[in-house]
Amino acid sequence: MSLPTRQPRSGCPIATTLDLVGDRWTLVILRDMQTGKSKFSEFLSSPEGIATNVLTNRLEKMVKTGLVRRKAYQKRPLRHEFLTTKKGQALLPVLQEMCHWGNRFLPNTWVPPESFMQAKAE
Repeated sequence: MSLPTRQPRSGCPIATTLDLVGDRWTLVILRDMQTGKSKFSEFLSSPEGIATNVLTNRLEKMVKTGLVRRKAYQKRPLRHEFLTTKKGQALLPVLQEMCHWGNRFLPNTWVPPESFMQAKAE
């Protein structure tokens, strides 16, 4: 299934970035990838409770937009894992800053693991 290509709303870098990652799930999936998850079932186990059809759609979109790549890890039955590309990894500082902001201004948010907060984008 091919996703339609959309034109950016404007040339604004914020609006254009939000067109790519501003949905409810893309940054959560990237967070999970940054913390070691790569398989479909692992993403489903996250506490946010993404539905399987939504996860399938988001992963497909993320592959198409170059944030992640799909790699077969099993032939029978065929199964894939999803790995961040350099483009996806470059969003790590954004995720870390969102954690700082959330911990500062949103009560009862989890403190992320130091390994996540100290990680560097490749």
